[in-house]
Amino acid sequence: MFPAEEIERLIEAGMACDYVNIQGDDGVHFTGIVVSAAFEGLPRVRQHQAVYATLGKLMGNEIHALQLQTYTPAKWAEVRKDLDL
Repeated sequence: MFPAEEIERLIEAGMACDYVNIQGDDGVHFTGIVVSAAFEGLPRVRQHQAVYATLGKLMGNEIHALQLQTYTPAKWAEVRKDLDL
């Protein structure tokens, strides 16, 4: 089983992030939100690939699945009001 906190730490160590929140109850399936200025101008697929790159070989092994929501800081400012975060 892999802890969600370690995934957060690895993402934050691998890229500049404004906000990272990873959740997962079973240690292999996770969901998360990642906010980074590095996502500016990138399509969603490339944003997700940038996050997965920070996790390297853990993806598909220790981390079976990671469902992501990725945002630029500007988009996150809009979305978090709607989510009441």
